[in-house]
Amino acid sequence: MTESLLLQANYITKSYAGVQALKSASFELRAGEVHALIGENGAGKSTLIKIITGAVEADGGELFLNDQRITANSPQYSHSLGIAAIYQQPALFPELTVAENIAFGLERHGLWSRIDWRKRRQRAESLLAQVGAKISPDALAGDLSMPEQQLVEIARALGAEAKVLILDEPTASLSEEDTNNLFRVIRELRARGVGMIYISHRLEELPLIADRVTVLRDGNTIETRAMNEVDRQELIRLMVGRELSAVFPKREVPIGEVVLELRNVGSQAAGVRDVSLTVRAGEIVGLAGLVGAGRTELARTLFGLTPADEGEIWLNGERLTINSPTQAIQHGIAYVPEDRRRHGVVLDLPISHNITLATLNRLAKFGALDFERERELSVEYVNRFAVKTPTTFAPVATLSGGNQQKVALSRWLATEPRVLILDEPTQGIDVGAKSEIHTLMCDLAERGLAILMISSELPEVLGMSDRIAVMHAGTIVGVLSRGNATQQNVLSLALGHGANA
Repeated sequence: MTESLLLQANYITKSYAGVQALKSASFELRAGEVHALIGENGAGKSTLIKIITGAVEADGGELFLNDQRITANSPQYSHSLGIAAIYQQPALFPELTVAENIAFGLERHGLWSRIDWRKRRQRAESLLAQVGAKISPDALAGDLSMPEQQLVEIARALGAEAKVLILDEPTASLSEEDTNNLFRVIRELRARGVGMIYISHRLEELPLIADRVTVLRDGNTIETRAMNEVDRQELIRLMVGRELSAVFPKREVPIGEVVLELRNVGSQAAGVRDVSLTVRAGEIVGLAGLVGAGRTELARTLFGLTPADEGEIWLNGERLTINSPTQAIQHGIAYVPEDRRRHGVVLDLPISHNITLATLNRLAKFGALDFERERELSVEYVNRFAVKTPTTFAPVATLSGGNQQKVALSRWLATEPRVLILDEPTQGIDVGAKSEIHTLMCDLAERGLAILMISSELPEVLGMSDRIAVMHAGTIVGVLSRGNATQQNVLSLALGHGANA
């Protein structure tokens, strides 16, 4: 590995609507190096990569390539500089051939110029051979397997003479054989002097491929170390090394009988398999795991969006069949989804309409909506949850993120559920609003509601859960009691390892 500095990001900052995604992130890449970039969900990895590739503009900091400062970056400009990114889901055109996909972005033609199809095909064959891909240039990209599509993207990056190659979770969907082949290609690219940023949650594979590792946490660069100087436990400690905040006002409440029980539940469409779990009255069960582990997919299965096709779902001792959200609501299951602005609330509608959307059948008289009953119900929840608004007729878009989340909660609590599924309940809201939402959760648990909480924030999972179920690869790999759960144990299970004693 050469020592020449290829890419340098210094003190990068970025915020979205007041949420600080990057506070002070620094990273460097040498030519002929594989540099791993790791961190928890929300640590800032994706934002940093988007800034490097020009998809997002930084608020502050400096970016250099070969000692030349990059200003006014854009995807086109970064590509022209030799920066290429390959994501977990390859970005190929499925209806085009492999040769056409490789040519896309590489060839420049005028309006009346003719395409040399023979030369295009030969070039594709040569680039595919360089990455060891036994793929026909004439094959449709949509017919290729995931590892084959990745190799086509790497071949295209080679054709563009990429100096910096970003690999984002490249082995997430690969078999061991395909992973080994990818590692072979990476080593060959490293020998040619290509610098590679390698992002992965699979810490066990980093010693096999990475030269150095940088850890991001809460938008900050924590440390950069040589890969041979750290082990998995040290990396986990660096990733999660913060203490629980005082924003988790967890109260001990009486735990009642089992309300929800899952017995070997699976959904092929959702990628969920063999899930067994119980949630009791008054209990908050945290559902932890990394991106792609299947947490949201399990929630969607329970709510009938991607119905279970195996196993059994029981509610208060009664076996259920849930094939639609309507059935889930009728049985007393409520679901507040992860993407609040797209699926949790209707921004252009007033608060009153948002709160009553799931209970319109109860508010109708002779087929017409009883507006007075709707007003009374919406006022009740606005007061109960202290939603900060001058009137229930105000559009939800005028509210803060925390108050929008309260409105989303109100809608589903108005259905009088027995089970409440919360997917990332405090994502994108400030600390004060988080504390309010957490207090509401405790109030609901105290009233006997069974709560299943999905969260990517380990402190939130640990601070608010009575028990923690950890998912990996579509199933639950361990359930920890509140007393036995630690950040390292949860993360170890999420990474596919057993919890530490």
